[in-house]
Amino acid sequence: MDLNDLLQEKVNKAEALLKQIEKDDAPAAFANSFGAEDMVLMDLIDRAAPGIEVFSLDTGRLPAETYALMQTVQQKYKTPVLVYFPDTEQVEQFTRKNGPNAFYDSVELRKECCRIRKILPLKRALAGKQAWITGLRREQSPTRTEMAEKEWDDGNQMHKYNPLIEWTEAEVWEYIRHFDVPYNALHDQHYPSIGCAPCTRAIAVGEDIRAGRWWWEDPESKECGLHVKKAGA
Repeated sequence: MDLNDLLQEKVNKAEALLKQIEKDDAPAAFANSFGAEDMVLMDLIDRAAPGIEVFSLDTGRLPAETYALMQTVQQKYKTPVLVYFPDTEQVEQFTRKNGPNAFYDSVELRKECCRIRKILPLKRALAGKQAWITGLRREQSPTRTEMAEKEWDDGNQMHKYNPLIEWTEAEVWEYIRHFDVPYNALHDQHYPSIGCAPCTRAIAVGEDIRAGRWWWEDPESKECGLHVKKAGA
């Protein structure tokens, strides 16, 4: 069975954008965190724009299911995924001072943990790049409703592209089923959004799809810093 016309149009648009990025913004890179949206982009890049580099940030606290998917991706796709780890000394210092689960104690400590484990490795991954690509969608979170398909990332001084920004969750899963794209097993256990294991939980029926991420914080603060847009930017 073919994709419905609206989704096929969105797929064509995403492929065209990725090919444009591959041509006009080289070298460009895609940040793959192995969520459902990122697996759609992994599949699209592998088929339509293999010149785009793919990387992932291994924080050292990822769920076992994420590592299993990483292994599957390595075996299925021609496009390699470059893995970046946090600086060992910085992780050691943070843990010695604050404890292994200090991120539960305050937003400030949680954001510092994210800075060490995600933001600083991201800067290394993006060094020398002209643009980067994410799987963000507007309906994922209150912090993402104003995001556009193409934005200027002031923190990294480059353009950031969000090819799936207008896709719905249903469209993401229709694509995954149609093209037999591998996905994180936690999605079948009511984990719509997956990050580090201690900062992610399953959600209840009717909860917001980002409710399982940093569930002890207010929704307005639920970003790790990778995708925070400065006021007026």
